[in-house]
Amino acid sequence: MQTLKPKVFKKFGKKRLGKGFSREELKRAGLSVKEALKLKIPIDTRRKTTHEENVKLIKDFLKNLKKSSIKSERKTKNEKH
Repeated sequence: MQTLKPKVFKKFGKKRLGKGFSREELKRAGLSVKEALKLKIPIDTRRKTTHEENVKLIKDFLKNLKKSSIKSERKTKNEKH
């Protein structure tokens, strides 16, 4: 499984990988803190900023997760019959 790391901005606009996503980024992506913890998405409670790149990253992760779960459901249904 892919590990998610948010991008945070340092001084002078430089980017680096952060510890976790902010609560607001999770909220904009449509996730609660509990759901994010269940999906093993890292959360940084100290962060207050939101970046659209991180929201898009979470949304893409959720889409891929749904696609993979649908594929695995199809495989299990075919194996039973």
